[in-house]
Amino acid sequence: MIYTVTFNPSLDYVVHMKKFAAGAINRAEKETIYPGGKGINVALVLGNLHIPARMLGFMAGFTGQEIERLCEENGGDCDFIRLDKGYSRINMKISAEEETAVNGMGPVIPKDKLKQLMKQIEALDEGDTLVLAGSIPSTLPGDMYEQILKRMEFRHIRTVVDATGDLLRNVIAYRPFLIKPNQDELGELFSVVLHRDEEIIMCAKRLQTMGARNVLVSLGGDGALLLGEDGKIYRRPSPQGRLVNSVGAGDSMVAGFLAGFEASGGSLEEALKWGIAAGSATAFQDWLAGEKEIKKLYKTL
Repeated sequence: MIYTVTFNPSLDYVVHMKKFAAGAINRAEKETIYPGGKGINVALVLGNLHIPARMLGFMAGFTGQEIERLCEENGGDCDFIRLDKGYSRINMKISAEEETAVNGMGPVIPKDKLKQLMKQIEALDEGDTLVLAGSIPSTLPGDMYEQILKRMEFRHIRTVVDATGDLLRNVIAYRPFLIKPNQDELGELFSVVLHRDEEIIMCAKRLQTMGARNVLVSLGGDGALLLGEDGKIYRRPSPQGRLVNSVGAGDSMVAGFLAGFEASGGSLEEALKWGIAAGSATAFQDWLAGEKEIKKLYKTL
């Protein structure tokens, strides 16, 4: 079973308009509301590919109820912990000449509720996979991911971490099964700007030396590069298509990778192909890609 953790899920309110003027009244031409959060995205795309995935995390107030309803409406398996106070956040995305975002804060997570989540995580069985994705709310300890991975150590549970900066750097020693920085995030870890595959491979190898088992580097329109724990380097370009929305593309790549790895019996090459297909399929449409769109692109790789 695959479990994903989203500490601070959101309702993503997306409005489209031709022009956005600060300080003026703006009228939307199109609007949509989606459940948001990296772990939620991963789980929903896995579900679209018929891989069971359960969502863990926190929800609060009427906004939390709507997040859960939308997740379930889209096939999600939710096991969120309900908070007694506050509201799950609303993130507003404005799509005009440029993209503008206003992200909400989210509720305070009490210690007793955090302990409840930890009990859920500790109940995972040998062979399960745990996906930790996104930032840590300011009301929680900054080493939250480290605490979780320390508890998973030596338990034969695959861990996947999709995070940035110190949040990622500090968990690599716990040998996560997969990490997925993009090209810029990988460079930031070593204070360099990466341009060529050779430079990307060198930095990815350093992460493997530090403990990461598989390092998947997303390269946007140029596809992705994978340094596998089998010692091989895998490189695939992206399929052709028009970028519509990059939000959720990286999460979809993680989901596709895990789905491909499961379905192929552990082939890293197949995992990479499914990861690129899923990430690209989401980037080419308004929201998360379904099975049909992902399979169509997979056949082109």
